[in-house]
Amino acid sequence: MKNYLLTWRPFLVVVFLIFLTSCQTKEEPLYIQTVEIPEGFAHDQKVELSGQVLPHPRQMKWFEDEFFGFIHYGPNTYTGREWGTGFEDATLFVPGDLDTDQWCASMKEAGIRRVVMVVKHHEGYCLWQTRYTDYSVASSPWRDGQGDVLRELSESCQKYGLRLGIYLSPADLYQIESPDGVYGNGSDFTTRVIPRPVHDRPFADKRSFTYEADDYNEYFLNQLFELLTEYGPVYELWFDGAHPKPGTGQTYNYDAWFDMIRQLAPDAVIFGKGPDARWCGNEGGATREAEYNVLPLPQAPEAYDWPDMMGEDVAGRDKIDEETRYFHYYPAETNTSIRHGWFWRNDDEQQVRSADDVFDIYERSVGGNSVLHLNIPPNKEGQFSQRDTEVLHEVGRRIRAVYGVDLLAGGTASDLRVMDSNSDTRWQAPAKAAELVVQLPQVTTVNRVMLQEAIAHRGERVEVHHVEAFINGEWVKVAEGKTIGYKRILRFPSVTTDQLKLVISQSRLAPAISRFSVHYYDEPPKPVVVRYNAKGEVTLGVGTSFVWKDHGTADRSQSIYYTLDGSDPDAHASRYDASIVLPLGGHLKARAIVGDRMGPVSALRIGIAKEGWTATDGSVESTEASRAVDGDINLVWMSEEQPVKGGQSLTIDMTRLYNVSGMAYLPATQGGYIESFEVEVSSDGEVWTPIHKGSFGNIRNDPSRRIVHFDRVHEARYLKLSNLKAPGDLRRVGAAEIDVLAE
Repeated sequence: MKNYLLTWRPFLVVVFLIFLTSCQTKEEPLYIQTVEIPEGFAHDQKVELSGQVLPHPRQMKWFEDEFFGFIHYGPNTYTGREWGTGFEDATLFVPGDLDTDQWCASMKEAGIRRVVMVVKHHEGYCLWQTRYTDYSVASSPWRDGQGDVLRELSESCQKYGLRLGIYLSPADLYQIESPDGVYGNGSDFTTRVIPRPVHDRPFADKRSFTYEADDYNEYFLNQLFELLTEYGPVYELWFDGAHPKPGTGQTYNYDAWFDMIRQLAPDAVIFGKGPDARWCGNEGGATREAEYNVLPLPQAPEAYDWPDMMGEDVAGRDKIDEETRYFHYYPAETNTSIRHGWFWRNDDEQQVRSADDVFDIYERSVGGNSVLHLNIPPNKEGQFSQRDTEVLHEVGRRIRAVYGVDLLAGGTASDLRVMDSNSDTRWQAPAKAAELVVQLPQVTTVNRVMLQEAIAHRGERVEVHHVEAFINGEWVKVAEGKTIGYKRILRFPSVTTDQLKLVISQSRLAPAISRFSVHYYDEPPKPVVVRYNAKGEVTLGVGTSFVWKDHGTADRSQSIYYTLDGSDPDAHASRYDASIVLPLGGHLKARAIVGDRMGPVSALRIGIAKEGWTATDGSVESTEASRAVDGDINLVWMSEEQPVKGGQSLTIDMTRLYNVSGMAYLPATQGGYIESFEVEVSSDGEVWTPIHKGSFGNIRNDPSRRIVHFDRVHEARYLKLSNLKAPGDLRRVGAAEIDVLAE
């Protein structure tokens, strides 16, 4: 079969539209997904041109699905690791009572429309009946080796009306570590036919492809062919750029991968190092104030080496410069986990996000010109745990209650097309700055406005806007934002009004708005924010931030109740009136209560009071190491940069003996991360006992507080973290704070 290596390349399609909207003005041509900038274009011309780039139809379908589920499941579920090693026994994976119907029913209840499943993570274990390795469910005792997780999920997706996507890790530790593994084995790139025939398992799909590939690319393409022809339809391919063991010398033939995907699954969005969607830049659910879909590039997208875009500004006007030669439609996906970690570890200690937190992320991501990709990891039984499903059901209820009711319905607007729920109709602004007024059917209390640009037909154009409410005879600004794009949800304190006005003050071209809707959210009490210092003093306040982010603005206007025995507090628990002193720390849970309404439970493992503690950096004489145990997360310890990765250490002197059972680690997000470590304890600082080896998977992308439990309680005055290694190519480790947990 003839090979078109670059058939994935986005179209340079020109769509000529003669008449537009209410003002019937003639516009410049519009370009689907990519446009090359003509020579000699000035900066202002480039800015305007970026507003003429449209999403591909597959990207529009991706946007319209809005809320995705993510499934991380595999050997890591049974080992308690975030990243496997490739040495895990294939028989370790044994779902007790796999129920993919339960997954899909719970996700649909949450409002999720698309689900991406990890069918092979970095350790290389395959959750489908692949022909090309035995390191898969075929070697598990589960269902006598005949089980197929992906097959069951595919059938459940069809049953519940969800679109299926597939995560296939390019990294593969099993193929790296096995003596006969094909990853980075130095084989030549030669002409190869995909799929490679397997004698006793012929394919029903008789298509074949010819590519230049080495052994691993052939292996990867063979598996892609299986997935795309035997488990479809597939609507997303997710290629993670992370690699637990870089430097293995393997080159990926992305052109071949993308060519096969475009031919076998033309509706599939390619995420990651592909051409269609990108990572938002973090895994904690954070969103940018201005998220752009159209990115400026110095070269054609198929030749561009896509970096991880983690900065706050990826496509603002300042990013469009004389080096910009192309614009490419490349929207962001906000991916985060409902649990503290991508894989399930346990139901007792592993933190689960509250419905308040997930709903907040939903409004900021889906309402911030992105999509939300929420991971829900199945437990060892192959099911979503109860705490997770309760959150999903409550989030879905809130989405329907708030955004299923448009308070503008029955009202009017200066252009009625923004009210008709039809993305193909729109109000075309007459200029780059413009205003649009809507009239509610009656005076109503509101605190949400939802806006959408007509990106499928007019592109992304708005850069600065705000909303005003007519209150007591005058217009009052109530909310402001930057980009709109696919969707912008503006949240503001409740106001009572019957008129609202959208004011667009800066755009790249005259914008087009396809939707304006008005909503009200009856907000429950907010989450409790927990603070503690080196003296063991704990303070509680009500804020908007989830507790493991460890930041937020306290608000004492709501009553707070707390427990120290691990139970969930109610109105009969201890009421918080003044700081709590916990010299030995403890397991604190707290929530705000207003009348009969209870807020979410915030839980935090608090360490032993650290007043007077010191710490020593094993690689340098410095007093800064004690910042790791000073009770102040804003003062951080950073080790010296090491020429050889690993070998750093940190010794903590707790000044007296304690019975220690674990530790908590918060990284220094300025660049001080610990990925792997060993723990030793001593009573005298001379004789040391090794007690634990561990790792913090994905700590660089998810720099959240991590808890470590030792196998048993140890009496110690000194605790040493040794053989500290940083993630990736970093040569420094560090910490914002390290806590030691008592028995």
